[in-house]
Amino acid sequence: MKEPGTDPVSLAAAPCNDCPLKTNPRSVATHPPDTIMSSHRLFPTTLIVAAALGSLAVAAPSRPADGKLKIFILSGQSNMVGFGQVKGSPGTMETYLKSNPKDYGHLVDENGAPVVRKDVWVVDISYPEKPRQGWLTTGFGADAGHIGPEYGFGFQVGDYYEDPVLIIKSAWGGRSLSHNFLPPGAGNYPQPQKDGDAGFQYAEILRHVREITGNLGKYYPHDAGKGWELAGFGWHQGWNDRIDQKAVDAYEQNLVHLIKDLRKDLDRPKLPFVIANTGMGGWNIPDNAPYKKRVEKLMNAQLAVADAAKYPDFKGNVAGVETRGFQRTREESPSKQDFHWLRNWETLYLIGKSMGDSMVGLLAGQPVAPAVR
Repeated sequence: MKEPGTDPVSLAAAPCNDCPLKTNPRSVATHPPDTIMSSHRLFPTTLIVAAALGSLAVAAPSRPADGKLKIFILSGQSNMVGFGQVKGSPGTMETYLKSNPKDYGHLVDENGAPVVRKDVWVVDISYPEKPRQGWLTTGFGADAGHIGPEYGFGFQVGDYYEDPVLIIKSAWGGRSLSHNFLPPGAGNYPQPQKDGDAGFQYAEILRHVREITGNLGKYYPHDAGKGWELAGFGWHQGWNDRIDQKAVDAYEQNLVHLIKDLRKDLDRPKLPFVIANTGMGGWNIPDNAPYKKRVEKLMNAQLAVADAAKYPDFKGNVAGVETRGFQRTREESPSKQDFHWLRNWETLYLIGKSMGDSMVGLLAGQPVAPAVR
C-alpha cells in the first residue's frame, strides 16, 4: 500500500510539483470572495490547544521601529509554495469567512475583498520565469487562487514589527532535504550547477537572499534608507523525504546541518528558525498503514530539532510547530490531494499563523511550545 497521494492517477489534476509536477506561480489576487453559505464546524481539541499556546507569542508587545527593513525567509517544497484554496466550497477562504467570521473576518475589508497589508512585502523569484512581488494578500501561493504559509505568517510578524517586513519565498515543489536542499555539512558534492543537482535548492536560497538584498531598489521599491536586518527563517518541507525510509532516517541530522550551515552562510549565528512539521494525515493515520512508522518518525524528527534538551545550542532560537492538529477531512476540503493538505485554506492559514506566532515568540524571548495532542 502506498501512502495516500502517491498514486500517479491522483496527481493528474494537480498543477504542482510536490509529486513531482511543477507549478507556475502567477500574480497576486485581490478580488473579493463570493458569498458562500456553510455550516459552522467545531474545532478539534488540538487546534484549541495550539491557539492557546500561540497566544503567548501574539501577546508580546510590538517591536518599536528602528528604521530597518525586517527580512524573513520562508522555504520548503510545495506546501510552502502553498495550496490553500481561496474560492469555492468547501474548505476555502470563502467558506471559512462565512462559517467563522470571528476568527477570519479581519482578513477582508468592508467590501469583502482580501486585505492588502501595506507593511508586509513579498518577493518570490523561485521560478525565474514567473517572478512575483507585492504587498501581502491572497495569491502568493501556487497561483492567484491560493495562499501558502506566507499569508498567516505575514500577518503575525507584520503585527509584531512597527518597521516594514519583507518576506522572501524560496520554495519549489517535489524537492527533498536529502538531495535538493542538502546542506554542505551533510553531504560531499560538487558545486551545484542546475536544478536537480545535489544541494541546488540550498544554494538557491542563498542566491535569492543576496540577489534581493543587493538590489532592494528593484525588489523592495519603497523606503529602506536605514538598511535591512535578516530577522528569521521558516521551514515547511518533507513530503519527498517521508516517502523514502533512508531520507527519513537521515532527516533529523540533515535538518540540524541545514540550520547551522544557513546561519554560517548568511552570517547570522543565532538566526531564529521555525520548523513546521509535515503533519499531513493528522493524528489518526491508520495503525495498519505500512507507512505510519516512517511518517511519524519524520514528523517527530522535525520537532526534535527544536528540543533544547537535545540541542542546547538551539535553545531560544529554534522552534517547532506541530501541524497534525490542522488536518481537515476530505469532506470539508476542496481536494483529495493528501500531499497538499487537501488544499484546505484553513489548514494553510493556521500553519502560517502558527509559524508566525512561534517566530514572534523567539524574537520576543517568549518561545512557544508545539501543541500537544
